[in-house]
Amino acid sequence: MSALRRKLGDEYQVVSTSASGGGGLPPPRSAPRGKRQRFVDKNGRCNVQHGNLGGESSRYLSDFFTTLVDLKWRWNLFIFILTYTVAWLFMASMWWVIAYMRGDLNKAHDDSYTPCVANVYNFPSAFLFFIETEATIGYGYRYITDKCPEGIILFLFQSILGSIVDAFLIGCMFIKMSQPKKRAETLMFSEHAAISMRDGKLTLMFRVGNLRNSHMVSAQIRCKLLKSRQTPEGEFLPLDQLELDVGFSTGADQLFLVSPLTICHVIDSKSPFYELSQRSMHTEQFEIVVILEGIVETTGMTCQARTSYTEDEVLWGHRFFPVISLEEGFFKVDYSQFHATFEVPTPPYSVKEQEEMLLMSSPLIPPAVSNSKERNNSVECLDGLDEVGAKLPSKLQKITGRDDFPKKLLRMSSTTSEKAYSMGDLPMKLQRISSVPGNSEEKLGSKTTKMMSDPMSQSVAELPPKLQKLSGGGGRMEGNLPPKLRKMNSDRFT
Repeated sequence: MSALRRKLGDEYQVVSTSASGGGGLPPPRSAPRGKRQRFVDKNGRCNVQHGNLGGESSRYLSDFFTTLVDLKWRWNLFIFILTYTVAWLFMASMWWVIAYMRGDLNKAHDDSYTPCVANVYNFPSAFLFFIETEATIGYGYRYITDKCPEGIILFLFQSILGSIVDAFLIGCMFIKMSQPKKRAETLMFSEHAAISMRDGKLTLMFRVGNLRNSHMVSAQIRCKLLKSRQTPEGEFLPLDQLELDVGFSTGADQLFLVSPLTICHVIDSKSPFYELSQRSMHTEQFEIVVILEGIVETTGMTCQARTSYTEDEVLWGHRFFPVISLEEGFFKVDYSQFHATFEVPTPPYSVKEQEEMLLMSSPLIPPAVSNSKERNNSVECLDGLDEVGAKLPSKLQKITGRDDFPKKLLRMSSTTSEKAYSMGDLPMKLQRISSVPGNSEEKLGSKTTKMMSDPMSQSVAELPPKLQKLSGGGGRMEGNLPPKLRKMNSDRFT
């Protein structure tokens, strides 16, 4: 135990290992459940039976070769022996019939008579002749003669039929023997899956391993989640299949399977386990089907290994033991700890609950949003003033002075409001200093008044001499304007 803590850290505690891992007991569940009906067994066999095919069963006969390969070994051996036995008996009977019809059976011991087949005088001798011919044993005691044309035709038919039967049955047996199903038995999956934190994210993990030294070429792994659900339209889907991303977007699903690997599925907003928590696992019912595919290096045939994990076989807050250690000149894999897990600190909440709690604990929206709104209002005011100024006559545009006069005032007012809003973000000492009378606000007001008076004086100075006299040195201009301009102003603004 001390060596394990030095290896993994003091904060980790070994809780349980599987029977094959370390002899411990499985973790206790809150309430024992009955036997779970699985869609895929742990050994990869699918618990599906097809029934009520009706007329569709004839499709099996249309592809009889594949049907024969898919049969169990006992049925294959039975069909193999039965086919050869029937073929031999049938062909031996044909040779016996020819000998019987020609009368060779009664004259078999007559040296002056030439039979169809020499030394065939009963059914056993006809059967032995067929076996010697079919198996090309060639003892030389029984042979066909040229006095029997029907025997020559039967001999040709026998050769063709024998070649077809040999190719069919021997090819079927060879393909069945070379199927990589037994290779899949040397591909291991962990007995349990685990959920814990990895790289700061809640992750579903399980382990795969290869017991042989020969590699799996182009090994790829996929995961399916089987779970019943009901659609918004009311349709019930008993075995709805959802894809679990185990690195398809990053290429992590392409495995270099020379040592045991831990396959990870990150639980995020796109994952079907987005709302899964430690508490909800006791009421959920699902099954994770794992499919590992690859090419067998020795035969070049595609191999597929399957397994599944039900909700009872997913351990929350666990992690797998490390199994690889560095020895002198090589890496050693300890398969005795392949299925073993230990407990690690893991939050019991789902990813959705964690995100909601993080949102609730985050600070409120800063006042920069309101400042942006006021900036938009000031920009709208500036645009309105520009439109009004553009519609005035050219003389009145000159009278009003520079074009950027109202823009400067509004910009100053907007910056003043921004400073006022930004005061709330300052520390308390700075806010007290800024609140002292006679500070920046009064200075800003005096500067604004000065800037408002300067453009007016400049605009009056830029007027023609006649208009300067009428304006009375910067006073109200509307009463001293000529009648035409006064009428134009009144028409324009009314």
